[in-house]
Amino acid sequence: MLKALSFIGYMAMLGGLIGLLITRSLLSPYPFVIAPQVVAVALMIWARVTFGRRSFHLAANPTAGGLVTTGPYRFIRHPIYTAVCLLVSAGAAAHLSWSTFLLCALVWGGAIARMFCEERLVLRRFPEYRQYAATTSRMIPFVF
Repeated sequence: MLKALSFIGYMAMLGGLIGLLITRSLLSPYPFVIAPQVVAVALMIWARVTFGRRSFHLAANPTAGGLVTTGPYRFIRHPIYTAVCLLVSAGAAAHLSWSTFLLCALVWGGAIARMFCEERLVLRRFPEYRQYAATTSRMIPFVF
């Protein structure tokens, strides 16, 4: 059930992202959009490099190799989802409308759903995740 919900979350994220691209609401020439989006891409690359050669799964599926707690994972448990949410939020902020708000909310909702599914699955595979989760935030240090 968790894997199915995770897949639905992924599809929601993808749908929101594609919707923002189609409506030309993801990118903007304004520095207040470009700066956080550059930070988001850098965070995503840093997280992916830290995560290593592990494969990506459409549905949450903890992989072998142990728990990753270095790089950006030292500070937040879900840096890639954080990066995606930052990327779309900056774009949506530059193109405020009900449709961009809803598409951005779709990405956020999908990311949050995936986070909760993944955390439960990772905890089953790696019991030490409980201690790690107690010392790190999901997305925003000291907030969430």
